[in-house]
Amino acid sequence: MTSLGSLPRDGRSGTGDGPRLYVFPHAGGSGLAFQGWADHAPAGWRVLPVDAPGHGSLLGLPLVSDGEALVTHFLDRLGPELEDDEAPFAFFGHSMGALVAYELTRRLLAEGRRAPVWLGVSACGVPSADGPRVPVPLRDLTDEELRRRMALLGGTPAQVLDHPGLWQVFAPVIRADLHLVANWRSSPAAGPLPVPVSVFGGTHDGAASPRELARWAGLCARFLGVHLFPGGHFYFQDDPRPLFEVLADEVRTALLARRDRVAGR
Repeated sequence: MTSLGSLPRDGRSGTGDGPRLYVFPHAGGSGLAFQGWADHAPAGWRVLPVDAPGHGSLLGLPLVSDGEALVTHFLDRLGPELEDDEAPFAFFGHSMGALVAYELTRRLLAEGRRAPVWLGVSACGVPSADGPRVPVPLRDLTDEELRRRMALLGGTPAQVLDHPGLWQVFAPVIRADLHLVANWRSSPAAGPLPVPVSVFGGTHDGAASPRELARWAGLCARFLGVHLFPGGHFYFQDDPRPLFEVLADEVRTALLARRDRVAGR
């Protein structure tokens, strides 16, 4: 069993008295894609990208192609740290990572454990209780077709797409993740999430339209709105600063609201 310490961490992971921001990557992605985010975080924040089994620093572990099992993995890995450290924490999930962050938040609440003060979901439609989230043709593409589709979507380094050896390693990972997302199920009986939720997306994202993003409001008791940025599915890839400015304001708002509730105001 790999220790939590093997999860990728940025240079600020061990310092700062501000909130911790756990970042859950997209399908086929790893925490390495978010390592530079620490440079844009407010002073004292800790930005903590995390990897799923078979991704990034956990490449040696078997891939997980079941959503519930993946959430359980993160619950087991992060749970002790979330309980031991009294500092507030927040979750941000991009694409597939948004599903993971949302379901992990629900699991923490259901088990009476500490939950994030804020949840950010990015470039992802609402979880489905029935029916596939990923079109069957996308899952059944040949390697060459999948390679072209990933290039159009963005987010995958060109050297991975162009290098036969690297692609041979990456292709099973993205296929497993697409299978996981396609078969993701969320309980239709679940009530509105009490944690403040902000939604982010690109104005030209063919995978998660603004209309689809707005549907998150129906799952949240404290919905903070949809924030759109120019670009596609990886709208923040070239410059994450505009996203982080809004993200930081939303987390601060959630923290202030929590302090007011604790103070009985």
